[in-house]
Amino acid sequence: MNTKKKVGFYTLGCKLNFSETSTIARSFKDEGFDRVDFNDAADIYVINTCSVTENADKRFKTIVKQAQKSNPEAFIVAVGCYAQLKPQELADVHGVDLVLGATEKFKITDYLNDLSKNDLGEIHSCEIEEADFYVGSYSIGDRTRAFLKVQDGCDYKCTYCTIPLARGISRSDTLNNVLKNAKEISEQNIKEIVLTGVNIGDYGKGEFGNKKHEHTFYELVQALDDVDGIERLRISSIEPNLLKNETIEFVATSDTFVPHFHIPLQSGSNTVLKAMRRRYMRELYVDRVKKIKQVMPHACIGVDVIVGFPGETEEHFLETYNFLNDLDISYLHVFTYSERANTIAANLDGVVPKNIRSKRSKMLRGLSAKKRRAFYESQIGTTRKVLFESENKEGYIHGFTGNYVKVKAPWNPELVNTLYEVELTKIDDDGLVRFEFLKQYSA
Repeated sequence: MNTKKKVGFYTLGCKLNFSETSTIARSFKDEGFDRVDFNDAADIYVINTCSVTENADKRFKTIVKQAQKSNPEAFIVAVGCYAQLKPQELADVHGVDLVLGATEKFKITDYLNDLSKNDLGEIHSCEIEEADFYVGSYSIGDRTRAFLKVQDGCDYKCTYCTIPLARGISRSDTLNNVLKNAKEISEQNIKEIVLTGVNIGDYGKGEFGNKKHEHTFYELVQALDDVDGIERLRISSIEPNLLKNETIEFVATSDTFVPHFHIPLQSGSNTVLKAMRRRYMRELYVDRVKKIKQVMPHACIGVDVIVGFPGETEEHFLETYNFLNDLDISYLHVFTYSERANTIAANLDGVVPKNIRSKRSKMLRGLSAKKRRAFYESQIGTTRKVLFESENKEGYIHGFTGNYVKVKAPWNPELVNTLYEVELTKIDDDGLVRFEFLKQYSA
């Protein structure tokens, strides 16, 4: 290969996609490519797609046009969930030359012997049943935090979700490899690692190519806590039925794991939860929140919720709204339901009109803003450790406390990727928190 070829990457979707993009980018570096910003002229553009929402699908065409604007002759490759689910749809987009499925994306450089533009996009996509092996990934160099993939795929059959169709069965990295990757990340002077996967609470299933659990998520957490050089570990989204008391209690006593949990709810109505085929009822969710707050009163709890699911009446929605309003949570990620092909929900009766979906979504986003403000107010006057990010946003640098309070200070490049102990002092008009420096922990 020509060692002077340049490649740019664009990632849509979740933290898991970011970790996989970073790993794919390292494979290009190993082959002698130079990585450039996606907005710069490159010979190859790789777009890692998402198909969780309708909006993510629509953005793909815009991103392809953006790449063509930088270099009309560039070779454009699509990978990721959308590429597995609808490869022909992506291949038909003007300018797309290659579409790679779930197993092929990690062998991307094997497909790049000829970078001539194609009249029609070429597809290499497996049957999803063939996605039964694990490929480890982690992100380095893209952000202050690193995303460490520990698990992939999902065996749950939620009626609205395409992820099992896009990523295959639940399978896990080996514990030894997770620890090796965590150590490699810590040696890069990265202060925080975020554990990520499709269903990370299911960690241990498929660890050695079989369905049994060789290790549990709790054992993973315990082992990572002992890795030298890691300042902070953060658990990303974890199902409420898989977040056990032992894990919550361990995080409460850990100096490394931070008091922040993101727990999908999806609906506060048991009727809707049953229609979604979720594996818990709202009573279990209340129990998880109460347990966290019992041992970590200062913990931040984020919630995923879907509005407008088929059959969701006004009464069901108000049940969800009131449930969340009464719950001691910190913020919401609100998703407006969108029909996905090949899902059970797409054929259910009781379709909610889009204008009503939009109205309900707006109401919950307003509730989220109220919840986040209340949580931030509860933290004023407390002392927290802040890890500062790397971006200059309109003259300010931002950072996050361990319990996910976002702070701001006038831009100072010397603060990038440093940990400081601060006292949180007041909330600004933009909803971010000001602070006073107390002590530096690490540069």
